[in-house]
Amino acid sequence: MNTRVLHKARALILIAAFLGIAGISHAATTPAKAPAAPAAPVAAQAVAPVATPVSAPAAVAASPVPSPAAAVKKDPIETQATHAILVDVNTGAILLNKNADDKMPTSSMSKTVSLYLVFDALKKGQWKLTDELPVSEKAWKMGGSKMFIKVGTKVKVEDLIRGVATISGNDAVVCLAEGLAGSEDDFTDRINALAKNLGMTNSHFMNASGWPVDGHYSTPRDLATIGQHLIKDFPEYYHYFSEKDFTYNSIKQPATDPLIGKVQGVDGIKTGHTDIAGYGLISSAMRDGRRLILVMNGLPTNEARATEGARLLEWGFRNFEDDKVLSKDEEVDKAKVWLGEEDEVPLVVENDVTLSMPAAKHTDLKMAVHYKGPIEAPIRKGTVIGKLHIVVPDQEPQDIDLVAGKDVEREGLFGRVASRLHYLLGGV
Repeated sequence: MNTRVLHKARALILIAAFLGIAGISHAATTPAKAPAAPAAPVAAQAVAPVATPVSAPAAVAASPVPSPAAAVKKDPIETQATHAILVDVNTGAILLNKNADDKMPTSSMSKTVSLYLVFDALKKGQWKLTDELPVSEKAWKMGGSKMFIKVGTKVKVEDLIRGVATISGNDAVVCLAEGLAGSEDDFTDRINALAKNLGMTNSHFMNASGWPVDGHYSTPRDLATIGQHLIKDFPEYYHYFSEKDFTYNSIKQPATDPLIGKVQGVDGIKTGHTDIAGYGLISSAMRDGRRLILVMNGLPTNEARATEGARLLEWGFRNFEDDKVLSKDEEVDKAKVWLGEEDEVPLVVENDVTLSMPAAKHTDLKMAVHYKGPIEAPIRKGTVIGKLHIVVPDQEPQDIDLVAGKDVEREGLFGRVASRLHYLLGGV
């Protein structure tokens, strides 16, 4: 048999084999991975396509405050806090990470989770601000910070919220917990379920107030997450965190937050202090459209908390600026397509990509595209195809979804036969 006959016979055998695979279904065997190419970082200013390694996309953290994909080499600024995180809310950038994922006692900072449930009840119509709740003996007997509610009386929900948000009243938060769930224990079950739903993966709570007991802990990253959710989910109630003082039963008490009214743009959120935890703070500030959230703990005095809080927020605002490096639906790269009417599909970002950039290090920005390919057609516009991996100096890397910028239909029968033969014959 001559060479031409051999090639013809081989082709006929391959066609027969192909036609017998699951009735030519979409589940037919797909080609092996294309050879990987090394990722070539590009400067953000160029917005040029970056090299596309054929590797699995990096995982995306469930939390609104992304977990690090790699450890930050060195803190860009020193702080005497034992734990700290500084988040640019607009970009998701972590500007400072000092033991941000280490578990720590929360003290009253975990009252933020309790207030989230209270605000949720208000938003859903379960409560009104004017509703009155009875004060139990347990709530009345609470030690520490108090708004001095009296056993056997009733207190408006709004007054109790102010008593928690402004002066950190332990009696007030227990009264709210009992009013919403029937008991503080049942309320605690609810806040643990809430924390899990919000992606606070390193937190566990034993009570509504943050009273120090074994098994009650969180992390700076998780507390920054609840701070972001309070701002985003309940803008109509967030103003309670910025009050400078609160008067109840003719007793006027100043806000426990030492930055309210003293540091530009600060509008909350919560302080905490116990002998075990030291002095802590969840603080948020807005300037010129930029919002930062700072969480820190383990400071030795209230004065140190105030000084460090102001210093770290000022550093965050002065040393970084938000730059839009990619626009919504902007094409970043193309992915190879298998069995499609087109050979490539554009990879685009779903939203504007804005980064917190150190003013002196814009040229050090690195971006690389990761996806598994080629991608089998059909492909629908908006389908997540891969990730854009972004590295800004001294910050945790970020991974942004890349989606298909258009539909790519599947080839017809004979086109698929030709594509498979092309592949099976080694591309010749």
